[in-house]
Amino acid sequence: MRVFFIGFGQAGGKIVDMFIEQDKKAPVRSFRGIAVNTARTDLMGLRNIELKDRILIGQTVVKGHGVGTDNVTGAKITADEIDSIINTIDSRGTHDIDAFVVIAGLGGGTGSGGTPVLCRHLKRIYREPVYAVGILPAPEEGRLYSYNAARSLSTLVNEADNTFIFDNSAWKNEGESVRMAYERLNDEIVRRFGVLFRAGEVGKTGVGEMVVDSSEIINTLRGGGVSSVGYAISEKVTKSSKQKKGFLGGFSVKKKDNAEEVLTGEDKSAKIIGLVRRAMLGRLTLPCDYTTAERALVLIAGPSDEMDRKGVEKSKSWVEENIAGVEVRGGDYPLESSKIAAVVVLASIGDAPRIRELLEIAKETKEDVIKSKERRVTMFDDDSVDPLFE
Repeated sequence: MRVFFIGFGQAGGKIVDMFIEQDKKAPVRSFRGIAVNTARTDLMGLRNIELKDRILIGQTVVKGHGVGTDNVTGAKITADEIDSIINTIDSRGTHDIDAFVVIAGLGGGTGSGGTPVLCRHLKRIYREPVYAVGILPAPEEGRLYSYNAARSLSTLVNEADNTFIFDNSAWKNEGESVRMAYERLNDEIVRRFGVLFRAGEVGKTGVGEMVVDSSEIINTLRGGGVSSVGYAISEKVTKSSKQKKGFLGGFSVKKKDNAEEVLTGEDKSAKIIGLVRRAMLGRLTLPCDYTTAERALVLIAGPSDEMDRKGVEKSKSWVEENIAGVEVRGGDYPLESSKIAAVVVLASIGDAPRIRELLEIAKETKEDVIKSKERRVTMFDDDSVDPLFE
């Protein structure tokens, strides 16, 4: 799948920068991307996106210093300067892409405000689907961030063709601050979506028996709403385990995921089914009631000799038994790697407690702000002094 990434704001720009770095190491180039921001320093800190693809907007308003947490200003600046963003996208070429993916943290100002605006304009101009990857702030980041995220997300789901959610609070370790965890969390995002969005590309290992191409992904996501992604990885330990690690080996893997013996026949199928179950029942990008998903996609990526058609089919059947819908697509993606990965996309989720909690926090925050404005009194609220002018 050929993807055009747009990183909006600080978080979005960093993540797209990582996608471009990953793409440079892959056997087939599938990604291109740009970064958009109101803060000049955030753009200058990127390492892999070319300078001409880093777009600074809002210079006449915020002078390159960013909009802080003001996502209303972020949305207005994006709307005012949408032509410059679209022109840069056009200059990079869109004739061969399969989809646009806009990535942003939803708690701040630039990405939170600008992403829904950009998605709306991309859908009006291009025929390719427009997806968003939105990062939810953890509760300890503050109520204003939660309010921004709820406001942005409630708008975004109506503008993007589908919105993937990554919930920071579900992924940070106990006692770890979100700021300390940023790099690790971004790594988790790139690892999962890198495998998913690269599916169907033909590399040195050829094409899988059951190809998951761009149309499979697009059809899975066509229902809109929010989606969550599960991921599990297993180490392949053989005499050839010293071979080039390849694409899946580009990121660190926890010890508990390592060292599984190579299996054959029915055991090979069982290994794949086990991986898919771990992906779906483990830590999702958005914790949710997976039984409310309307559609799903199962992708197995790894060395071709470890792929098993029967295992993929049984995995699809198992997923279908556990979600609300009956549309479950799936297949394999051969890679030069010593590892096998399973990716499960749960599309159009019907219930996610974290989002309900976020909306409730936003509601309370809005009510508190209104009450605060109503009762605010300052030392200058004295009618005995006439103002210079009205």
